[in-house]
Amino acid sequence: MSLAQPIPEFLDPASEQDRAHKRPLFSGLPGDIAVSFEFFPPKSEKMESQLWESVTKLAPLSPQFVSVTYGAGGSTRERTHNTVARLIAEAGIPAAAHLTCVDASRAETQRIAEAYWEAGVRHIVALRGDAGEPGAPFVPHEDGYGSAAELVAGLKEVADFEVSVAAYPEVHPDANCPQSDLENLKRKIDAGATRAISQFFFSAETFFDFTERCARAGIEAPVVPGILPVTNVAQARKFAGQCGAVIPDWMDGLFEGLDDFPGARQLVAATVAAELCRRLYAGGVREFHFYTLNRAELAYAICHMLGKRPQEQAA
Repeated sequence: MSLAQPIPEFLDPASEQDRAHKRPLFSGLPGDIAVSFEFFPPKSEKMESQLWESVTKLAPLSPQFVSVTYGAGGSTRERTHNTVARLIAEAGIPAAAHLTCVDASRAETQRIAEAYWEAGVRHIVALRGDAGEPGAPFVPHEDGYGSAAELVAGLKEVADFEVSVAAYPEVHPDANCPQSDLENLKRKIDAGATRAISQFFFSAETFFDFTERCARAGIEAPVVPGILPVTNVAQARKFAGQCGAVIPDWMDGLFEGLDDFPGARQLVAATVAAELCRRLYAGGVREFHFYTLNRAELAYAICHMLGKRPQEQAA
């Protein structure tokens, strides 16, 4: 994916209207996309069952990898490890473990990385991480890594991990300006990261503008858009406050009155997210990372609309 592409004509309102009248937006797409999915470690047997049901449904789409999150303050460390190990051993899917700098020394973090390598994990999503309390500032462990860039470099000392890092199209809440946030991303890439995965956003123009700025900053690694299909605007607003994303005003109107209609909420959520992905696809994007919240239906539906089919069906 080229990072230096201009905003395509497809995004021009007049061009979009013309195309919408002449041809269905999702017709004839070849499915030439790569996808990945994010899960969180389950807290109960019921949630574990839901997770594995989702994995089973999404696995036939041949994801590049699936990732498993790491709770604030390292609160899910053991569950994250167990989930990733099981994904590799039982599901046979390339799995990436999230790892943060929070509440651990460098030696302890390296021991965790070594345990992942021994379990067959070859991919880490390296994050600075946040403190356990909402809004609390990040304070590095006195013997720990002070930034995601330091963590990336440390992981590369342990083993030849593939490393993904986070990118913030609408600027990380802790950054003092967009430029310093971009410089931080470049430090992570220069330390050895393979790719950046963006936080979620709701405007294709936002992503294209961000990748153009990345290209001008000399960031050559791919930036993969993170897609969050929204069914609960209040929950999405909470997530957005933690990562600097903007929830557009029109989204409230779309979901208004649907509290008692879960099926309708699902349809609206799939439509909004699929349209965003279609606009990104029109601009040259061929990789997508889906924040699934451990549910398969929305991510599967969007992949299907983009032409992605189960491996055996495609064959």
